[in-house]
Amino acid sequence: MNANRRDVTVRKLIPSLLLAAMLSASASAATADTASAFKSDHAAWVKEREAELTQPDGWTSLIGLHWINGTQQTVGGAEANDIRLRIGPDKLGKVEQRDGALFFIEEAGAEVTVDGKSQQGEVQLKPEGPGGGTKLGYDGGKGQITVIDRSGKLALRVRHANSPDRLNFKGLDVFTPDEQWRVKAAFIAHPPGKTIAMANIIGDVNESPNPGHIEFEKDGRKWTLQATGDPAKGLSFVFKDATSGKETYGIARFLKTGPVAADGTVVVDFNRAYNPPCAFTEYATCPLPPKENQFALTDKQGNTVRLAVRAGEKKYAAAH
Repeated sequence: MNANRRDVTVRKLIPSLLLAAMLSASASAATADTASAFKSDHAAWVKEREAELTQPDGWTSLIGLHWINGTQQTVGGAEANDIRLRIGPDKLGKVEQRDGALFFIEEAGAEVTVDGKSQQGEVQLKPEGPGGGTKLGYDGGKGQITVIDRSGKLALRVRHANSPDRLNFKGLDVFTPDEQWRVKAAFIAHPPGKTIAMANIIGDVNESPNPGHIEFEKDGRKWTLQATGDPAKGLSFVFKDATSGKETYGIARFLKTGPVAADGTVVVDFNRAYNPPCAFTEYATCPLPPKENQFALTDKQGNTVRLAVRAGEKKYAAAH
């Protein structure tokens, strides 16, 4: 009788055991699918980054940054020019700064376009900005000249599709994607109108809108980052960490998020921390991280503790 009862009990348990096994297998499969999708999404992001950097007018196409001195300056590839193009015709034209504005007059016979259209005579060059700025094209569209304004100082930013940095692009080196570096942070809003001082590599300091900061826990400690951007659209960060200058680019890395959720949280994926343009070209004017974004804390013993963000892009192989 006892044996019969055991057999009945076992037969009753079999469906439950099978169901538990099926549920466990299903959960494991779902976890594996999620991990696979995470890695695939990250790989796609890396490819997008590489494609963006190597566009004919991407950051690797930069071949010059020439500051305007307030006088009339000739522009071209020949050595005698005041502004010598690394790649370009011997004589392209000349620029002249008047009353705070910059004007370009093309050389006779030079083939130059303005915002994609042929034009002769003098044209005002509007700096890059929300409106896009004026684009001078040359060399059949492979060359492009725009103007940047840095605290009232104007410069010609020159691109060319045949830039050695573009043609010899080495590809990106990234840390293995790790879901542990995809964290949910709390967003703490600042009073409207608050700003934060942001310096760049040429010494300019500008006040940028600072809508708030994020807080998250990692390695048993609470860390913060000051944000720029719009919480309704997405936050932006410039930061350094313990890997900077060693495994990662020394000046800083950038990071963006999606919108802040209704509950005041935001997903921060450090796997998508990326290098600034200065990692790929010497002709960019990148921002530096504010002192608040250095990932450095002081412990109870007075020692400095730093967070090592081993996620996202590493040093570029051909960094300047």
